[in-house]
Amino acid sequence: MYFKRKVYNKLLEWKNLYADKYAVLLEGARRVGKSTIAETFAKNEYKSYILIDFSRTTSDILECFDDIGNLNIFFLRLQAETGVTLYEHESLIIFDEVQLFPKARQAIKHLVHDGRYSYLETGSLISIKKNVKDILIPSEEMKIEVFPMDYEEFCNATGNNYGLLQQIYDSGAGIGQATNRKLMRDLRIYMAVGGMPQAVEAYINRKSFSEIDMVKRQIIALYEDDFKKIDASGRISALYHSIPAQLAKDARKYRITKAIGKRNNRKSEELLYDLIDSKTVLPCYNSTNPRVSLTGSKDFDSYKLYLSDTGLFVTLMFIDRQVTENDIYAKLLSDKLPANLGYLYENLVAQMIASTGRELYYHTWEKNGSTHYYEVDFLISEGSKLNAFEIKSSGYGKHESIKEFGRKFSQNINKTYLISQKDVEKEENLLLKPFYLMPFLVK
Repeated sequence: MYFKRKVYNKLLEWKNLYADKYAVLLEGARRVGKSTIAETFAKNEYKSYILIDFSRTTSDILECFDDIGNLNIFFLRLQAETGVTLYEHESLIIFDEVQLFPKARQAIKHLVHDGRYSYLETGSLISIKKNVKDILIPSEEMKIEVFPMDYEEFCNATGNNYGLLQQIYDSGAGIGQATNRKLMRDLRIYMAVGGMPQAVEAYINRKSFSEIDMVKRQIIALYEDDFKKIDASGRISALYHSIPAQLAKDARKYRITKAIGKRNNRKSEELLYDLIDSKTVLPCYNSTNPRVSLTGSKDFDSYKLYLSDTGLFVTLMFIDRQVTENDIYAKLLSDKLPANLGYLYENLVAQMIASTGRELYYHTWEKNGSTHYYEVDFLISEGSKLNAFEIKSSGYGKHESIKEFGRKFSQNINKTYLISQKDVEKEENLLLKPFYLMPFLVK
């Protein structure tokens, strides 16, 4: 099943403006839909295309790359092996899962300079050392990151009226308790299913939540297999599995030692960077001085980790059970899970921000005369100023951190938001918005 994805428009822009100078690389975690997007784009926008999937291609195809010094022979062999006719300036060649055959990625430089055809690569684990070892990364490569389906894409796929949310946001007014509750129930379905296309397809096909959960467990198992190929000890998997528990403790930062114990610091950091490069997680860095800039005050030693997909986060929370039962999903959808799930909603907001291509930042600072601390969950640059967000899983509750941040950084702030399940309101300079309006606050 193909779903309409926003990245398609970025590919159209590449084709119209840059395809004669650059290949395009769709990069992202496994199972986010890169291959489907690539082939659909090829079918719709080109007279012909060749798809080489390096996860299951033949040795004869691989041997074609031995002739890359003679491109006339290379193209003739490629057409003979695939049975596809290539047309100059009207054909696309796709290198799918290109990380598995680095020689093809290195060939991009010569292929683009040749100019006869366009080139689209897809890949995950692209930056992992063994996948770039001994090759020259082509400068003629334009990267586009592919994320799990965002809430707008999910609504379009499932028939929900996303345009209504735009109208509610544009009005700036509350919608009323009954409608707000309904819109939050709709959003919790997205949280439960997530944005992985296979899980969304299972939901559309009216599978039970237990069956949808099994789809997500298979994706997590695939990730774990990838992690073990990078590091057979299983420590990357441990880092990944530790994320919900560490967020649940509301700690100021993620601690590697909590996941894998005290190890060689340098090796542990390498494993962390490999996990981040897998695109399965979203790092959120502490900005030590938001007055200066977010990127300029990024603390690489103080960060949190979220999962790239909130649906996978829900499954990982209950991964110790054989399957996450329907009743757990029912409680999530009706907002009746017993635990304080603020960290689940934090993951949702992190995913919403990251899907726009932004880096994630937060800020924490000490309370005077106390062992406690203030924390603002997310910061976003807007021009020369900041928008600050505090996340509350249920009601407004206490929100002294966002208020104190507003006072401390008043000269640097554009707007401050409290994001919760409640309807639109305003409290002095603090704007109170429901979670389903978050995508419009980060456009």
